[in-house]
Amino acid sequence: MIETMRTIISTFSIIDVIDIALISYVVYRILLLIRGTRAIYMLISIFLLLLLLGFSQIVGLRVTSWALNNLSGYLFLTLIIIFQPEVRRALAFIGESNFFETATSLNSRVVDELVRSATILANKQLGALIIIQRNTDLTHYVQLGQHIDSIVSRDLLLSIFIPYSPLHDGAVLLEGSRLTYAGCILPLTKREDISQMYGTRHRAAIGITEETDAVAIVVSEERGAIAVAMNGTITSELDANMLRDTLSHIFNLKKTEA
Repeated sequence: MIETMRTIISTFSIIDVIDIALISYVVYRILLLIRGTRAIYMLISIFLLLLLLGFSQIVGLRVTSWALNNLSGYLFLTLIIIFQPEVRRALAFIGESNFFETATSLNSRVVDELVRSATILANKQLGALIIIQRNTDLTHYVQLGQHIDSIVSRDLLLSIFIPYSPLHDGAVLLEGSRLTYAGCILPLTKREDISQMYGTRHRAAIGITEETDAVAIVVSEERGAIAVAMNGTITSELDANMLRDTLSHIFNLKKTEA
């Protein structure tokens, strides 16, 4: 054993370190993608089947080994089918890493309009969902959205989210200083560890930020609370100053601008 360890250490190189680090990062990203979803239980089941396959070969369970060997031949295809949402999310994450594109950003005027709108809506307990596009093109995720293409303003946002507006149940999509779509239907998160106090708007905010690098502002209709979702996580119970600080930090605005 000691000689074997010495042999391994003597042949270990910087390439091996890079190799291990690369695989570790890939596994880490996969675990983050499936965290809190049913996919994690499926992954555990597949891992147990592989352990059973190894055990059956060691102890000589020929029928079990034959069945699991045949099953493992379709394992790659099975993984693609089972983890289709996670694979799509991973590919979207890779696509976001485009060095030749500049991320959509916000200026201080748009941040002020968003903060004022969210505060008024929260005080009146009117629900709202505002999605801010960054690197990832969100047009593929927008369903049944009404194309608007207007300058972002408080009056426009309030008119969209008042209860008798035909677009108030959907999300609005922002691209920089432009409000491009309203009444959008977004994918809901499939995570099972989300608090019961979060409704459809919050689950849509988490869902779109799980699959893209977008930022979502949510106003709760039931509680009149403001929340911000990013990278699949949500921060709730924000007041006007906290919302402004959060957006300024995300979009690298100076405090003097915000």
